[in-house]
Amino acid sequence: MITPTGLRERLGAAPIVPVLTVGSASHAEPLAQALLNGGLASAEVTLRTPVALEVIEIMKQVAPELIVGAGTICHARDVEAAHKAGADFLVSPGTSPELIGALKQFEGVVLPGVASASEAMTLYEQGFGVLKFFPAEAAGGAPFLKSLSGPLPHIEFMPTGGIKPHNVGDYLALPNVIAAGGTWLASPSEMAEGAWQMIETRVSACVQLCKRVPV
Repeated sequence: MITPTGLRERLGAAPIVPVLTVGSASHAEPLAQALLNGGLASAEVTLRTPVALEVIEIMKQVAPELIVGAGTICHARDVEAAHKAGADFLVSPGTSPELIGALKQFEGVVLPGVASASEAMTLYEQGFGVLKFFPAEAAGGAPFLKSLSGPLPHIEFMPTGGIKPHNVGDYLALPNVIAAGGTWLASPSEMAEGAWQMIETRVSACVQLCKRVPV
């Protein structure tokens, strides 16, 4: 299982995590290849479709070098199911008391969802040092995370929600952001159309954009 340190290292110069809602298991292999060819090392597959767990399993089989996580973890049963599918990391939109216990049992990286300073402090006390900030833009955006970097420099975030090419640089320039999650890299309709070359080109452009972000 990958560790938080290993995740940071693998994200490297392209700290973008595509947030993917995949409607068919047949999309898993070409999607994984498009992401790798474009220069990204990770993907978050949301558990919003009946085939999501199968997609995770296939992506890990055909592209073992790709870090594949399960998103929209909302229940304890989701943790076990994602583990069985081979997920490297878990991401939740929020974090209930029941879910905290289940997340602690997962051996890989866990990014519990928070939207406030109090939630971030509480989850850090529970042993989670890297958190998902969601919904990022609606909850205060990059200015909010910047304001937390002073009093809470020991807590790191992966913001997701409303992040696009025009504002992703604002997040990645922050010292407490290890990566940003985005849905714009591959939409369900594009995957259904088989637009893999378009997705690969967009991913490549995203990687180049990351290289221009001042740190």
